[in-house]
Amino acid sequence: MLKNSSAAFGKKALALLALLYSVNGNAQQKGEPFEKIDQTWHNGGDRRDSTVFKNNKFFVPSILVDLNYNYSFNNPIDNTVVGSTALARHNELQLSALHFGGDFTYGNARARVMTQFGTRSTVVPRNDFSPYRGQYNLADVYKNLSEAYAGYHFNKWYGINVDFGLFMSYIGLNSYYQPENWEYQASFTSDNTPWFFVGTRIQIHPTKNLKIEPWIINGWQSYGKFNKMPGVGGNITYMSNNSNWKLLTNNYYGTDAAGIAERTRFHSDNSVLHRYYNNPKSSGISRMAFSFTGDVGFEKGGGVNGFKDGGANNPAQYFLSAMFYNRTWFGKNKFAWTLGGGWMKNPGRYLVLLPTGQASALPNPTNPTQTAGLFPFTANPGDQFEGWDWSTNLDYMPNQSITFRLEYVNRNSSVGYFAGRGGVTSPNGLTTTPVDPNGTWRPDLVRNEKKIIFALLFRM
Repeated sequence: MLKNSSAAFGKKALALLALLYSVNGNAQQKGEPFEKIDQTWHNGGDRRDSTVFKNNKFFVPSILVDLNYNYSFNNPIDNTVVGSTALARHNELQLSALHFGGDFTYGNARARVMTQFGTRSTVVPRNDFSPYRGQYNLADVYKNLSEAYAGYHFNKWYGINVDFGLFMSYIGLNSYYQPENWEYQASFTSDNTPWFFVGTRIQIHPTKNLKIEPWIINGWQSYGKFNKMPGVGGNITYMSNNSNWKLLTNNYYGTDAAGIAERTRFHSDNSVLHRYYNNPKSSGISRMAFSFTGDVGFEKGGGVNGFKDGGANNPAQYFLSAMFYNRTWFGKNKFAWTLGGGWMKNPGRYLVLLPTGQASALPNPTNPTQTAGLFPFTANPGDQFEGWDWSTNLDYMPNQSITFRLEYVNRNSSVGYFAGRGGVTSPNGLTTTPVDPNGTWRPDLVRNEKKIIFALLFRM
């Protein structure tokens, strides 16, 4: 079924490309996608209304800086953060991300390149096990790139883009770039769904309000393929003319269990954003909006059975999650207060971020779906995991390029997961100290984490 579906999808994509090429020379584009629709309030979107580099004809530069200091009240001795793609170190100022690059255009040819330096260049690629299939260590090859793609723009309807390369995914609503998000520590829905794809996408804008975006990609947050077949999926986004509504759905199908080609994965991610008050000139409350995201997915085959529990040898393996955030701006949109949180249930733990350090280590060489090491955090069929969180923050945004954020986060799990006082590295927290050979030391994984975050976010 997957082979036939992928082949049919590929044939249709090639036919569409041929049609576009034949009409592009004579086509007249009707307008720009989402033109005159205010997107500056969106969770997961660029809050700027313009760029200072907009008059450059061939290249529009971009730079993002993401710095944070966070303090966990668990106070782990090794200063290591567990279960987050935004944070890496506790009780230290850290450069989480430095991105620079931009957009290139020449005629209808287009390209975008954004570099990636800082802790996220290690934290995010480590969650991709596809580089362990084959040679050349893809995690190191690509880790300093957050986006790198090239393609062609067709002057059809409100524009069609055909791009090839490394893209942001936006499954889970949040943007990979923190200046675009309402909260700093993402809820479980976003942090446990992919931040990037490698492959092909076609962005079709039949009207100014609608985007239809098919994908053919290597896999789920993977530089390479876990098995022989690619992943397929796509996005549909709609924005209302009055700028008050955004609706989107992302759907994915692939084979992403390393070495288990018969196991398939389906995932559906759906969000609604609504701005229900807008008075930008007010020195009091200037606008209010909420975002709600709900995800559902499952894996089936190869010893797991989707939503149906088939017993010890064929247990249920699925993903359910939701998150809700409400944001209030005031002082002519220079200040904002956000409150929200979410919940996730993932039997089989196939999307759970593995804890850092001795609790995870590398994949087991005889079974790449499991982790090796002295004290692995298991992700076997039937292993249970449930997590829930809430957070609140206050933002100060003196201009559209900089945000100062103070955030409180409370995260919880049904099993030991977050770093406790003893840390996850060694008895004294140093990587140079051997783990106790007598087996009396274990990673200190606890069920709750309370944290304060200060972040400085810059974008130009």
